[in-house]
Amino acid sequence: MAVGNRSATLERVTPGVVLLRDTCNVYALATDGGVVCVDFGSGSVLDRLDELGGGPLTDVLVTHHHRDQVQGLARAVAAGARIWVPPVERELVDAIDAHWGDRPFDNDYDLRQDRYSLLDQVAVTGTVDEYRTRPYGGLDVLTLPTPGHTVGSVSYVVEREGRRLVFSGDLLYAPGKLWSLAATQWTYSGTEGQAATILSLGRLRELDADLLLPSHGDPIAEPRPALELTRARLDELMTLRRETPWDLDGWARQPWRELSPHLLWNRTSFAYSYALLSDDGAALLVDWGYDQCTGVPLGADRSTRRPLLASLEALRRDYGVDRIEAVAVTHFHDDHVAGINLLRDVEGTEPWIPENVAPVLADPHRYDLPCLWYDPIPAGRVLRLREPVAWHEYELTAYPLPGHTLHAAAIGFEVDGRRVLATGDQQTDGARPILNYQYRNRFAVDDFVRSAELYVELRPDLIVSGHWQPLEVTPELLAQLHADGRRLAELHRELLPFEQVDLGAEGFGARIEPYRSLGVTGEELRLSVGARNPYGRDAAVTVRLDVPAGWHVEPAEVELRLGPLAEESAVFAVRPSAPARRARVAADITVEDVHFGQQAEALVDVS
Repeated sequence: MAVGNRSATLERVTPGVVLLRDTCNVYALATDGGVVCVDFGSGSVLDRLDELGGGPLTDVLVTHHHRDQVQGLARAVAAGARIWVPPVERELVDAIDAHWGDRPFDNDYDLRQDRYSLLDQVAVTGTVDEYRTRPYGGLDVLTLPTPGHTVGSVSYVVEREGRRLVFSGDLLYAPGKLWSLAATQWTYSGTEGQAATILSLGRLRELDADLLLPSHGDPIAEPRPALELTRARLDELMTLRRETPWDLDGWARQPWRELSPHLLWNRTSFAYSYALLSDDGAALLVDWGYDQCTGVPLGADRSTRRPLLASLEALRRDYGVDRIEAVAVTHFHDDHVAGINLLRDVEGTEPWIPENVAPVLADPHRYDLPCLWYDPIPAGRVLRLREPVAWHEYELTAYPLPGHTLHAAAIGFEVDGRRVLATGDQQTDGARPILNYQYRNRFAVDDFVRSAELYVELRPDLIVSGHWQPLEVTPELLAQLHADGRRLAELHRELLPFEQVDLGAEGFGARIEPYRSLGVTGEELRLSVGARNPYGRDAAVTVRLDVPAGWHVEPAEVELRLGPLAEESAVFAVRPSAPARRARVAADITVEDVHFGQQAEALVDVS
């Protein structure tokens, strides 16, 4: 078996496909318009185009971001080729400069090989369309997500001369072998990448490919036994490291568990998703974050977050579903919404988003909130709170559910004779559920009293949530949740100085929107400062916006006359004076004669 860059000989592996062994295997496919390459190595293939006889290089399809695949991409761009990369790894190619600047190194527990990336960024044409077949340079290519070697790895499927070819990147090296085990360790002591590799190998096994073309090693003429042997060895290795065995085959084969004939629970997703089934073959999902999730790496950059649609096939196969019509959302957190845009693009699924959640998903950069998805998720339908909507034989209603986050809703419906309430991450399971709140999510001290009152009002038979077992609702459970909510509020009032100054549970008297914005040197940018009167009496609140030296801001300050504990916004026009990255502005607050200082900040990138 060949290893590394042993030879620069061009090898014709099948009609129309030539292999060049460079820093990785570079596969060149001749098309009517030129040459399409899968991966690019050092770029030496550009020096051999005359030997390929296929004309100019038109497109490069990248399987993953590692440097041995892409270190020559700048040459491809200079040659006029289009560059296509996996969706969640784009920033590790065309924004790697920022990644090098932001990536933590001190006390580092992130073991992903994200540093095995380009030293300098290269512009890309776009990202490949996962789960879909589309032409690249005149070549029809199906892109399949195959995480394992990296979180964002993909494989490309091409039909040539009646044969199904799979360009599998570094998912495997040879029968029973991987190019790297270290690459599959995404977290400290974790096995997430190994589990993902096993699932991805299983996905390729079902393709019945005629030829596997890996990024290192030789073409594999008998894919199925090669994939099975690799899975078996890797499964044994992973099992030795896990405290409890993991039945990945069963997990992938039967991702859905029946709560009742028309309500299914996706046990493989993070957070949990649910499927409501109609009698005529349609499905409505509740939340869709990280399907078939083997673990979430520690990093916060996009390349650590991978939405998938793997479990939908089981809906079709086992439950007769022929369309995923809608997805209803409980709240904005990434593990509940990460896959919604992919669902819409691939399945035509319409996002149904409650009115108190829709603004956050539509413009996430506007808000200073945790767990925001990277891209806007526009609503196909905005659900008005407490207004029922019909879907086939069902009626769904969104109810305000503050607690875990201010921007959350419970989704209520009746199915198979039971009243069900989907509550996102509001509370855990167990005999005494834990109330799940985070201050930065805009938690207010009486939120769980309100949610307990909602449960009493609706009297659901079953509560389903994002991370815990379904809860059978009893009078005792409702009484416990109400008592815990009241005591939680009382303790906050006992612990915090609300009698003297009430800045809410989060403890700040202002916030700026948008929190993250883009500005242009010399052009006006508008920022809104929401300020709070922290006193139980009328008061004058003075707001000043502090900006970097040389910036112009109007007005200099704003005085707001606010009632007890009231909030109001002041708008400032800001004109940046020079390009900057993450320039900081701050809202400085004075209430009557008390100077509370810079209570909120916002970030501005200036071009």
